[in-house]
Amino acid sequence: MELMKSTSKKSLLDPRTKMLLLTFVSIFVLGNAGGEHAMEFRYVLNYIPLILLLLSGRIKSFLKGFILYSIGYLLQFFVAPYIHGTLGFLLLAFMGIVLRFLPGILTGLYVVSTTTVSEFVCAMERMHIPQQVTIPLSVMFRFFPTVAEEASSINKAMAMRDIKFGGKKAFKMIEYRLIPMITCSVRIGQELSAASLTRGLGGPDKRTNICKIGFGWADFIVLLLLAGGLAFTILGAFKVI
Repeated sequence: MELMKSTSKKSLLDPRTKMLLLTFVSIFVLGNAGGEHAMEFRYVLNYIPLILLLLSGRIKSFLKGFILYSIGYLLQFFVAPYIHGTLGFLLLAFMGIVLRFLPGILTGLYVVSTTTVSEFVCAMERMHIPQQVTIPLSVMFRFFPTVAEEASSINKAMAMRDIKFGGKKAFKMIEYRLIPMITCSVRIGQELSAASLTRGLGGPDKRTNICKIGFGWADFIVLLLLAGGLAFTILGAFKVI
């Protein structure tokens, strides 16, 4: 069953398109590249991950991101210009987190949740990326989802022992959750590294891969948006348009 599943395309976009999108979001949204000339392009990059999450069936993530975006933009355009002092600083920090960091988080969530390790490795091999880069990144693709599952299990176990905010043992929450998370993270990293080497990553011979990846109509739409936004930003910076 697993072999049959791995031969079909998993998501709407090719892994290479996803990584390019994540790079653009990191440079232009988080890094604020282009300044005022990339403002319109930045708006487009903010909402592309939301649309992709919606199309991939992750409705909760889409709704959370859409609500936070709406609040952030409402504060930016209608509230922040009239608020000063400490409250203004707090609003600025909130808007910075929502409008700068959240797009990268949502894009990373989409990439990790819709890309299997096999697809990622296959894409990296087609781009002729060295294994010194491929192996750590492939481990990372399984590390964060596994850690999230462990964190959820730890939270449920601590809640059963009334170790939570508002509980009788709230002060023990950090100790009883942080230490297990650190221990689990170290163990998970070691196990995933060993599993990657067991599957042949790092070997001298070229690996075969049965997963199916390739560019489709959705990839060309996203690539066209990225190329158009980049060209618009460059032309605006040189005052051509």
